Amino acid sequence: MNPLDRIRKTIAAWPETDERISHGSPTFWGGKKTFASFHDDHHGDGRVALWIKSDADTQEGLVQANPEVFFIPPYVGPSGWLGVRLDRALDWDVIAGLLRDGYRAVAPKRALKRLDGD
Repeated sequence: MNPLDRIRKTIAAWPETDERISHGSPTFWGGKKTFASFHDDHHGDGRVALWIKSDADTQEGLVQANPEVFFIPPYVGPSGWLGVRLDRALDWDVIAGLLRDGYRAVAPKRALKRLDGD
């Protein structure tokens, strides 16, 4: 399965998610806010990557621990978003967890209740 299809499959299981093209890239929304976007050679950077809403501590820790996979993406990086190179060997359970955290940060409370089975 290609990376974008794998991302779509993971996100499709969550309530109130949507995929739309934003700034030329497939972008994923939880309610009215974005939490992830897929980029293939963004402005010629040579990366196939996923940008995920995160926090500064997670971003810093992962980029320091594995800079071959994780990076600070342009534009949204200063807000704590995390870049993940999808053209590297990956633990997709980690990617799914990062996506879920990003989704949880923006999803409406009613969606989170559905996600958590409440």
